[in-house]
Amino acid sequence: MHEMALCEGLVQSLMEQASSQDFSKVHRIWLEIGALATVEPEAMRFNFPIVARGTLAEEAVLEILPVDGHGWCMQCSTPVAVRAFGAGCPLCGGFQLQISDGQQMRIKQLEVS
Repeated sequence: MHEMALCEGLVQSLMEQASSQDFSKVHRIWLEIGALATVEPEAMRFNFPIVARGTLAEEAVLEILPVDGHGWCMQCSTPVAVRAFGAGCPLCGGFQLQISDGQQMRIKQLEVS
């Protein structure tokens, strides 16, 4: 369950940002999670309150923004939607896809005071 470790990293990042940006409380976090990031959003939602307990993000609301996977099919030279690793091109069925988006997990926005 690596989502627990990801939540710990998220809280650590929030504490570092609080120190450098001079805020003391996080109210809301918008977190982008790509469809190809191998991160389970529900596990993040479950683990975040546990990890954030006793920190500046203890009462923060975690908003998860899904990001679709995108890639380039080298066989048909077309940008395509990619739903999962190992999936073929939805247009030609080819498996030579170069992933261009959807692998990230990043803080998109914070509401702080």
